[in-house]
Amino acid sequence: MKTNFNSVKAVLFDLDGTLIDSAPDLAAAADKMRTDRGLSSLPLELYRPMAGAGARGMLGIAFGIGPDHAEFPALREEFFRNYEGCMNQRTLVFDGVAQLIASLVDRNIPWGVVTNKSMRFTTPLTKGMPLFASARAVVGGDSTPHSKPHPAPLLEAARQLSVKPIQCVYVGDDVRDVQAGRAAGMATVAATYGYLGNTDVRSWGADTHIATPLALLPLLNFKRVA
Repeated sequence: MKTNFNSVKAVLFDLDGTLIDSAPDLAAAADKMRTDRGLSSLPLELYRPMAGAGARGMLGIAFGIGPDHAEFPALREEFFRNYEGCMNQRTLVFDGVAQLIASLVDRNIPWGVVTNKSMRFTTPLTKGMPLFASARAVVGGDSTPHSKPHPAPLLEAARQLSVKPIQCVYVGDDVRDVQAGRAAGMATVAATYGYLGNTDVRSWGADTHIATPLALLPLLNFKRVA
């Protein structure tokens, strides 16, 4: 594993499970669908491990169905409407993330977000949280023709930050994040504090992994820029 990233000049992050814990709101949106149908409520602990999979993961827990089910498109849109109504109610920044971002800003290091969440949700979510006021790039799952694990969203974020892909490090909590980062030619960091459960992150091929957000800082050789 690498212990530092000497050529890095910018940092990109996945959103859900890396910067923010959105599982409570995602779960609430899906669970409302159950209770609206007279079904019993399910605990957050059942939904949380699948939060990174969005509607597919939440509907899989709530109703045991996948994208190939005939009713999936209609249920997904119902889930989306529910989520739009609650996305900023319970979602929180992970402990240490605010300090991490403040440290990057203090050093005048550009940072951004690359998520598979569509901009329909990414824009209001990030605009509703003060943390993202300093982000210089926010790229969603529908910002480019391809979503992760394709490298296109990461390459677009690097373009917005005016840095070369090789000068970026990408931090995420899913194997797709590592695959996308590697395909884009970026250094990759697996965040194990997100929604991974018992996943063996060593099989992902990331350059290294971190158990807390602030563990990223010692890996970087950034110096404060006046």
